Amino acid sequence: MSASAAAGMQTVAARPCISVSQGMLASRAAVSRALSTTTGFASCPKICSRPLSFKRSGVVVRAMSGEGASQGLPIDLRGKRAFIAGIADDNGYGWAIAKALAAAGAEILVGTWVPALNIFETSLRRGKFDESRKLPDGSLMDIVKVYPLDAVYDSLEDVPEDVKSNKRYAGSSNWTVKEVAESVKNDFGSIDILVHSLANGPEVTKPLLETSRRGYLAAMSASSYSFVSLLQHFLPVMNPGGASISLTYIASERAIPGYGGGMSSAKAALESDTRVLAFEAGRKGKIRVNTISAGPLGSRAAKAIGFIEKMIEYSYVNAPLQKELLADEVGNTAAFLVSPLASAITGSTVYVDNGLNTMGLAVDSPTITS
Repeated sequence: MSASAAAGMQTVAARPCISVSQGMLASRAAVSRALSTTTGFASCPKICSRPLSFKRSGVVVRAMSGEGASQGLPIDLRGKRAFIAGIADDNGYGWAIAKALAAAGAEILVGTWVPALNIFETSLRRGKFDESRKLPDGSLMDIVKVYPLDAVYDSLEDVPEDVKSNKRYAGSSNWTVKEVAESVKNDFGSIDILVHSLANGPEVTKPLLETSRRGYLAAMSASSYSFVSLLQHFLPVMNPGGASISLTYIASERAIPGYGGGMSSAKAALESDTRVLAFEAGRKGKIRVNTISAGPLGSRAAKAIGFIEKMIEYSYVNAPLQKELLADEVGNTAAFLVSPLASAITGSTVYVDNGLNTMGLAVDSPTITS
C-alpha cells in the first residue's frame, strides 16, 4: 500500500546448527564431568578442543567448537513458512525482511496490494528484481506464491461496490484478509511467521489539525487495525511457537512535524496493540508478537511523505551511530525476532534506527553549533 510510514541487513546465511538448549546442556555436562574427575582433565569430553583450565578457585569455561560443529550462532528458519503482507517492490523494509527470512531458510509467501499486483508479478517474472533477490550464497530468493491482498477489508461483505467494480481490482479475487488466510490454509496448511509491512495515510501530508475524520480513520484502518485483522484471521493457521512482527516509527511517541494525516496516531495504536496482542496471541496460540521501530528509509512508499530525504539526513547527523541505515539491518532484526533465538521476547518495540530514539537534543541545532 502507498504512503507508508517512513520506516531499512546484512542477510543471514542458514547453516546447520544445534539448538541453544542443546549447547547449554553439553556445556554443563562437560563441566560436571570435569569437576568429578580426580585424575586431571584427560577425560575431558570431545566437545572441547583443549582441557578446561582453573583460575584460582574458579573454573574458566571457554566455548570451543569441535570438529564438524557449526561456527557461531546462526539463525536457522529451515522448515518454517512466512507470510509477508505489504510487499509491492524491491526497495522497502518488507522486501529486506523477506530476503533475511529466505536466507535463513524460510519459505516465503507474499501478500501484495491488489492495484500493484500486476506490476509486481510482471517485474518478478521478467527478472527486474533478480539483482536484489540475490542471497548470500549466490542463489535468488524464491517467492513461492504471491497473493492479492487489500488489508483494509476483512471480508467480501465489507467491500463497497465502487471498489468491487474498480478496474484496478479487475481480474483479482479472494483478496480480503479473511479470504487470503483461507487461501493460504488451503494451499499450504499452516504458516509459522506473519509479517505486517504495510501502511497508508491518504492525508499524510496534512497537519493533524487539518486532517479530516475520514482521512484519520483511513490511516488507522490501513496502518494499525490491519495488523489486528491479519493476526486475527491468520492465528488459527499459525503453528504454536510461531511469531508475528510489524513495522512502526518513532512518530508514535515523538512529534514529527510533517508526518500527519493521523499516521502518528496509527503508529501509536500499533505499538499499543502489539502489547495487547502479545498477551492474547501468546495465551491463545503460543505466538509471539513484536514490532520494529525503524528509522527513515528512502523507499518509494515513504517518498509520499514529501520530505523523507531531510529525515534521513537529520538521522545521519544526529543519531549516535553516524552512518546510513540499511534496509538489511531491519531485515536482520526481523529474522532474529521470529527465530528461536528470540523465544522469550514478545510484546516489545525494538528500535533499529542507529540509536536516534535515544536522543533528546539535536546536535546540529544552530543553538548548539553556535
